[in-house]
Amino acid sequence: MKTSAESGPLHQRLGAEFRRRIEAGEWPEGQPVPSEAQLCEEFGTSRGPVRQALAQLRAEGHLVGGRGKPPVARRVTPSQPFASLMSFTQWARSIGRVPGQFTVEVARRRAGAEAAARLGLDEGESVVDLVRLRKLDGVPAMVERSTFVLDAGAHLFAVDPDAGSVYEALIARGVDLHHARHTIDAIAADPQDAELLDVAVGQPLLRVRRLAYTGDGTPVEYADDRYLPSMATFTIENTVGGRTVAARERTDDAPPHHTLKDTQ
Repeated sequence: MKTSAESGPLHQRLGAEFRRRIEAGEWPEGQPVPSEAQLCEEFGTSRGPVRQALAQLRAEGHLVGGRGKPPVARRVTPSQPFASLMSFTQWARSIGRVPGQFTVEVARRRAGAEAAARLGLDEGESVVDLVRLRKLDGVPAMVERSTFVLDAGAHLFAVDPDAGSVYEALIARGVDLHHARHTIDAIAADPQDAELLDVAVGQPLLRVRRLAYTGDGTPVEYADDRYLPSMATFTIENTVGGRTVAARERTDDAPPHHTLKDTQ
């Protein structure tokens, strides 16, 4: 068997080779990768190591799809674990502030095009949407919009989203929330943002989009959180060893810098 790695367990060598093919464009982004049977035949191995290698690539975000669909290649930068960005509730408590939330809706509906694509679903499949206004010491700070795959989001109808961390509630009910990828950019406030945050339509907001995965790399949640820049900023530090540390800070009467740890 020829792979790009010369030593180590077979599934790790296979994973390194599959990753190389995606990054080199040999497995084009957006296209299905070879089947397990094809890979077993090519590398002269059983399904076990191939499945382990593919599962690792899913966890890293190099493969998307699933739920009965062929996995699709995706070129990505390394995922940030949940340990790098804690939940709003945990963050607020860590800086001595009182977290709060007002639930706008929890609804089962059909997935739109973007959420379906992110979650590896067919457009129109059932999902659960959650919209909340998050507060610091009673002051509006962020509008949170999350879309969960149905088997995970259905638990939201049995909990009180105003009671605190939704992730803590879902994990307690056995939902596998293992790691996530975060994308940070800016966006203009839409009418709902403006009403909830009490700002003008079009005011710049700090947006954090999150795609959360199970341990085997299956997407479980797609979120779009929009912060008032006056209430929070994000800091990312890269070390020489390649470790990434992300931090979120309150910007009005800013407290000392805090590195964010733990899960949402």
